[in-house]
Amino acid sequence: MSEPAKTRPADAPSPLIAPEGLPIVLFFVAATAGLTVLSRMTLPMAATYVVIAICSLLTLWCIWFFRDPQRAIPKDADAVICPADGRVVIVDKAAPPPELGLPAEAMQRICIFMNVFNVHVNRSPVDGTVERIAYRPGKFFNASFDKASVHNERCSLLLRLADGRPVVCVQIAGLVARRIVCRVKEGAFLNGGERFGLIRFGSRVDVYLPAGAEPAVKVGDATAAGATVIARLKA
Repeated sequence: MSEPAKTRPADAPSPLIAPEGLPIVLFFVAATAGLTVLSRMTLPMAATYVVIAICSLLTLWCIWFFRDPQRAIPKDADAVICPADGRVVIVDKAAPPPELGLPAEAMQRICIFMNVFNVHVNRSPVDGTVERIAYRPGKFFNASFDKASVHNERCSLLLRLADGRPVVCVQIAGLVARRIVCRVKEGAFLNGGERFGLIRFGSRVDVYLPAGAEPAVKVGDATAAGATVIARLKA
C-alpha cells in the first residue's frame, strides 16, 4: 500500500482484469474450448454453433465482470469518494457494524448496490489508516435490501482520518456473491480512490461517515468507484 501523501495521487496502473478474477476467466476460456471440441464431435453443426455462442457470451461476461478500469480520482481533500460502481440504494443514518468496536451511535450512511454488470473492484472512500478489519460470516440476502447490512456476510474496514475521525467501509456479499476479497491489512494507509478489494458477482458496499458529513448523492444515483463524490467532510 502507498504511504500517506499531502496530495491525493492519480489512479495507480493496474491489470485490465483484477488478479482475483483471472483464474475464473481462464476457467471460462478453457471450458469454452473444451465444450466446443466436445460438441463438434457429438452434436449436429447447428447445435455446436449454439454451444459456442452461449459459452462465448459467458466468457465475455466474465471478462467484463472482472475488468478494472482506470479512474480520474477527485483531488478535493474533503471529498468522500465512492467505493463501488453501481447505484445508491440507501442514504440514511445507522450505527456501524458492532464488530468494529465503535460506539453504537448513528453515523451518516450511504449504500451502493452493485449488479452483476458493474465493476466490482472496491476503492477507499477517504485518505486514512486501516485501523481494524473485521470479517463476519452471514446469510446471502439480496444486497439491495436494507436487512443485508445486518444479516449478510461482510468485511468491515475502520479507517481513521488524519484528524482522528472514523470512516467505515463495509463490503457486503449479496444473493449471488460468495467471495469477499480484502487486499489490505491493518495498519496500511489508503489514499482516497485506492483499490483495496473486490466482491464477486453482485453485492453492496456501505460507507459510514462522521458527524458533519454532507451527502452529495441521493437514492437512485449511478456511481463510479474512484470517481464519484458521494459526500463532503466538514473540518
